[in-house]
Amino acid sequence: MGAMMKLHWSPKSPYVRKVMICAHELNLLPKLELVRSVAAMLKPNERLMQDNPLSKIPTLVLDNGFTLFDSVVICEYLNDLAGGPLFPREGQDKWQALRWHALGDGMLDAAILWRNEREKDAALPALLAAFELKMQAALKQLDDEAQALAETPFSIGHIALGCALGYLDYRFESLAWRGIAPRLAQWFEELAARASFKSTEPIDG
Repeated sequence: MGAMMKLHWSPKSPYVRKVMICAHELNLLPKLELVRSVAAMLKPNERLMQDNPLSKIPTLVLDNGFTLFDSVVICEYLNDLAGGPLFPREGQDKWQALRWHALGDGMLDAAILWRNEREKDAALPALLAAFELKMQAALKQLDDEAQALAETPFSIGHIALGCALGYLDYRFESLAWRGIAPRLAQWFEELAARASFKSTEPIDG
């Protein structure tokens, strides 16, 4: 499957976690050299910018020096490299996987913006309320789809949603999302028991 690839990585990034879960599920972890990279919004990382001008993680550097940006692209690349099943090729399963992938990433995007606003000295209450309303709506919709999640073959959609819910556990404990979406919580409990999820739980430091 080729030579080593370099992955700009952090143990706290939910987008990096998506890539790491894919690599674990696809048996590609031995092909990844993990480079601890800090990608703070206000402090561009000059070393990281040599591989990604946007100073964002995850960034994947192939053995030939070609770089891939964004977890969406990197996850699909790894799946193609391994001939994996995480991105269904056609039919309803394809569109369902991509839909859940987009929803999971959208929840992460909103949660990170929500956290950034929450940490400000003068956070805007209306903006905080808008983020919470959107997150609750997403959780309630997914609660209605919990059975479909359980019955649909494991895909990138499950991974993205699992990373979003894991991030809520990590940064938004006070949201108590399991009370909003109890059926989703039951599905997530089984998902979180997978080795790929257990080995990539976010940690501080």
